[in-house]
Amino acid sequence: MPDQHPFAAIELPSGRSTTKPRKTGLTMMADWGLPLHHQEDILELGGDYVDFAKIVTGSARLYKRGYLTDKLALYRYAGVRPFIGGQFFEYVLANQGWQAVAPFLAEARNLGFETIEISDNCIPLSNEDRARAVALALENGLSVMGEVGSKDEASEAAELIGQAEAFFAAGAELVLVEAAELVEGGRPKPELLAELRAVLDFDRVMVELPGPWISGVTLSLIQDLKKALVRELGPDVNIANVHAEDLIATEALRVGLGVVGPTQRLVD
Repeated sequence: MPDQHPFAAIELPSGRSTTKPRKTGLTMMADWGLPLHHQEDILELGGDYVDFAKIVTGSARLYKRGYLTDKLALYRYAGVRPFIGGQFFEYVLANQGWQAVAPFLAEARNLGFETIEISDNCIPLSNEDRARAVALALENGLSVMGEVGSKDEASEAAELIGQAEAFFAAGAELVLVEAAELVEGGRPKPELLAELRAVLDFDRVMVELPGPWISGVTLSLIQDLKKALVRELGPDVNIANVHAEDLIATEALRVGLGVVGPTQRLVD
């Protein structure tokens, strides 16, 4: 069957995974309330390049039930795994306690979610709490993304590694690294990234991109971090919190077709 993409003579990096479902080179898109027709258009254009879609914060509570189930079904049809952002879990735990967590997870599964994020951006979790939350999610048929790090306070590499290892030991599928930990003073922190890479299996780690919800974050900082990730980890780095309108641009950056082009001349 002929290649369905134009300019097929232009070779892309062999290190980029192009077949879904992918195990590496994962892209997670943040869904801030995409209407169904807009979502359908985004997936028609860039569905090949997105693996997960996060229904951010507690926004799932605001949809009509049928609209939300249609949204989740559309993602699944496109080979994209939708999941609930970790701050919804935190909201439930902070306001209603552990007794409300299992019913919350059961409803998520019944709605059509297959994955949930466990984080502690707003409320502190011990490693025992992390293990308890992961166990409850698994009991309710949900896989887990565990987020490590803080939006407000810088953490040492050892602390982030300890949290990640606790999530993996409890059965989490993937770990997300909070973007705020990897930027400082408007610039990425490559030293911290290197410390994490030295210990953690980055095939199972997704690095979040920062956004305007973090004070001082600019579009240039987001682009700088994306470039640093691809430069340091290659085209198959796992990237989270990509905006819907940036799917194609992010994939272009991965394969050297972005605005800066290849980092070096490959042939004479």
